[in-house]
Amino acid sequence: MIKRELYLERIRDFYNATSLVKIVYGVRRSGKSILLSQIIDELKKQGIDEDHIININFESLEFSDIKTNKDLDKYIKSQVKDNKIYYVFIDEIQMIDDFEKAVNSLRITNKFSLFIAGSNSKMTFSELSTDLSGRYVSFRINPLCFREAVKLTNTKKENYEKLLMDIFEWGTLPQRFAFNNESAKITYISDVYDSIILKDIVEKVGIKDVGSFNKIVQYILETESREFSATNVIEFLKKENITISTQTLYSYLDALCSAFIINKVNRFDIKGKEILKTLSKFYVTDLGIKKIKSNSSEINYSVSLENIVYNELLVKGYRIYTGKTKKGEIDFIATKGNITKYIQVSYKLGNNQNTIEREFDAFNEINDNYPRYVISMDDENYSRNGIKHLNAIKFLTSKDF
Repeated sequence: MIKRELYLERIRDFYNATSLVKIVYGVRRSGKSILLSQIIDELKKQGIDEDHIININFESLEFSDIKTNKDLDKYIKSQVKDNKIYYVFIDEIQMIDDFEKAVNSLRITNKFSLFIAGSNSKMTFSELSTDLSGRYVSFRINPLCFREAVKLTNTKKENYEKLLMDIFEWGTLPQRFAFNNESAKITYISDVYDSIILKDIVEKVGIKDVGSFNKIVQYILETESREFSATNVIEFLKKENITISTQTLYSYLDALCSAFIINKVNRFDIKGKEILKTLSKFYVTDLGIKKIKSNSSEINYSVSLENIVYNELLVKGYRIYTGKTKKGEIDFIATKGNITKYIQVSYKLGNNQNTIEREFDAFNEINDNYPRYVISMDDENYSRNGIKHLNAIKFLTSKDF
């Protein structure tokens, strides 16, 4: 496995911070456990004794006797032999109810530098209790970005586009690159998806009709990047002889977002400078999951590129909205600190004047001076009128944007 440097460099400053819990979260099999092991390796290279590193993975039977937050607190404190800092790593911590109480109990001693990882919404800002409020830093771990996939597969520059086409179809869950034939890839990605559905959604939400739930997933993934309409989803389900309430539909969508299968992108009214409660979009965290859940064998390259650009903006640390103007929309508004960028994504401009005008003229209704970009697969530079055209592969292989 490659070293996940883009995450390590963000976490390193907090290695010795005993006052802050380091939370690593994201979709299952995205590489969280590997990242924790890489942090442990770095600590050892810095001279931290192995007996001052406590590593717990709740998927291992070795720790099956730890069932409550009190058990967890007692076990970790029992490992302390001196007054030096102990580095504690807890994987799949969401399997312990009210784990926050144990983690905070350990944190306030100032003896532990705590790193915790998990796969469901308990690991995000929305559901952490007041026990940890303001006392943690969090890092979302995604499947491999394009630069990481290049490194893992040792792909040469002349084959970057071929690799990107492969990612359009199979996504970037790290382990899937170990399989060469189609049936093995399908089996692996399907097993990952099924484990997410079972462990992070069905049990949590109490879904009884998994078949109907999967139909909703299929619809969302096949219509991603479009404005979401609950009415359209419910009408689609009726044609499939499935009846659910709007409230149930939204609870399912929340569960899908909580398990990081999909990401909700809110719409921002550029003129009114406000986030809208309606007209949001959804993008899949990994295109491989879309592959196994879609009925279509055809790849929509435009939507796939838009999805990959969205995921790359996440990796680059941006908060992302879709933009509303008086006469249309902007694919993405990306913000980070005091930086704001407007972005249009088109698979190919290809000297098609109508396409070029559509993408570049989308910015006409915007009156501020924030930078504007059109990203496409074209090698030719179509920059004009202060709007910068970026080749998609150059965008994906650059560390900064």
